[in-house]
Amino acid sequence: MNRNADAQAMRTGPLGWMTERLSIGTGAIDGPRIGWGHALLAAVMIALGLRGLYYGDSASVWQPIPQDMPLRTLLVYACAAIELAAGIGLLVRRATDIAAAALFAFALLWWAALKLPVAFVRPLSPFSWLGVGEIGVIVAGAWTLFAMRAGDAALGKAGWLSGARGVCGARLLCALSLPMIGLSHFAYAKETAGFVPAWIPGPYFWAYLTGAASFCASLGMLSGTWPRLAIVLESAMLSVITVLVWLPGLMAAPSNDTWTPFLMSTAIACGAWAVADGYRSVPWRTMRPLRA
Repeated sequence: MNRNADAQAMRTGPLGWMTERLSIGTGAIDGPRIGWGHALLAAVMIALGLRGLYYGDSASVWQPIPQDMPLRTLLVYACAAIELAAGIGLLVRRATDIAAAALFAFALLWWAALKLPVAFVRPLSPFSWLGVGEIGVIVAGAWTLFAMRAGDAALGKAGWLSGARGVCGARLLCALSLPMIGLSHFAYAKETAGFVPAWIPGPYFWAYLTGAASFCASLGMLSGTWPRLAIVLESAMLSVITVLVWLPGLMAAPSNDTWTPFLMSTAIACGAWAVADGYRSVPWRTMRPLRA
């Protein structure tokens, strides 16, 4: 089989089928418009930056910079400054493009340097993949904003990172990250149930339900079955979890130990909301027909 035949097979096979569904609505992206996900991700990055500058520490298990790393303190403050600057830049129209690019690069490096290696060293640990999935959603959100702002003509040979192809790639990353989060709800059901507020009955039910919901959202995105509704519901669920699980502790005793999980959980939810921004031109009940 020659290269042209191989390419045609990819377009018409399972990969082409999935790519078609991930690309729903990418032809009508309104890049200059600031959506809810854009604004929310900017706000939480500002908050994370301020937290890092105030406490002089990284974001715990979500940003595990080794304690014995040379110049660790300098790196911590540098990361906080980048988060703060990128967040502010996303809200300043003239700086939005460069801020989106900076945030995407920063989040990608964070994910690749601090999360992926742990998963490769301990590939059978659901906790390792939970970290990959959580930060992966943030990367996907930042990638979506960057791709929508940069357009199809940007980056030359690396143009697949921007424009419609970039949005498609960000959706794929998000869809692959969500099951990693959902899996942890089953693998660590006891711990997950322990996070459910005492006044809510059936903690194990909610642990399993929210885990299953992440799998369903991923499937909806990958299959093109109501993908906008899928990611919006997932984003809303992550937001509700943040409010119910992490906000009470923060309100009771504000400290680095309570600010960090609250803001990181918020960042994950906002990453999902940013991905949802890429679907804003898609009807809520869009469902592509299967190939014959």
